[in-house]
Amino acid sequence: MGKAREILKITRTTPTIEGAGVHLQRVFGFGQEESFDPFLLLDHFGSDNPDDYRKGFPWHPHRGMETITYILHGNVEHGDSLGNKGVIGSGDVQWMTAGSGIIHQEMPKGDTSGGMWGFQLWANLPRSHKMMKPRYQELKAAQIPEVAGPGGVRIKLVAGSVGEIKGPVRDIVIDPQYLDVAIPADGSFKHSVTPGHTCFVYVFEGEGFFDETRKSLVTAGHLVLFGDGERVVVTAGNGPLRFLLITGRPLGEPVAWHGPIVMNTEEELRVAFAEYRAGTFIKT
Repeated sequence: MGKAREILKITRTTPTIEGAGVHLQRVFGFGQEESFDPFLLLDHFGSDNPDDYRKGFPWHPHRGMETITYILHGNVEHGDSLGNKGVIGSGDVQWMTAGSGIIHQEMPKGDTSGGMWGFQLWANLPRSHKMMKPRYQELKAAQIPEVAGPGGVRIKLVAGSVGEIKGPVRDIVIDPQYLDVAIPADGSFKHSVTPGHTCFVYVFEGEGFFDETRKSLVTAGHLVLFGDGERVVVTAGNGPLRFLLITGRPLGEPVAWHGPIVMNTEEELRVAFAEYRAGTFIKT
């Protein structure tokens, strides 16, 4: 399977408040664009207290990037300036390509017991696609294949491939892999990844080792960023382990980023915010 990826760094999440007062854990974000290119940030939201999330993310613009929302438990109501609306429920994924511009809102509602758990990942778009027509790929839980691996490993496959099985999210310019991997206690997992692509995992349940030498035990709430190579090797600890495995093709372009708008130059940012204030932001 080729060279195993080695760990470049391990970091812990940081408590953050976003939107109108949503409490979440920032896995990585602002100021780290070069290390995680083409990805911009990853947030882990999780609480059984509705006061931590009920204020949500009222109407706000996006341009030049993609937001990927994956819900573990709970419901998020959403709507946008193009007339789209709906609910992202437990196990669902919404891959929104903002492109030339969209104005939307996301309002978490939780589940029947008040719990709300999931992730939002932001991915950059290359210069050639920043002003593309906005679009959604919305997947219900039943549309996301769960692949059974050796030794009881289970993989929910959102994007990319596991063996001959392909994830339902297609035609994304950064050629991503997005896997939710669960490994039983003391189990192992090996997965091929594209050389040259950025690769990281975020552990959200249990603990495990993410290199062949098993030097560092990584626990829940930690991120592992890998160096280059052709495969990822993981071994669970004494209990079950669950993590996101995400890869993507780096863009290698300048990033001008302010809030929900990501362009290549400060002038493009200035134009975007001027259009938003003038009411000419939406192009479709």
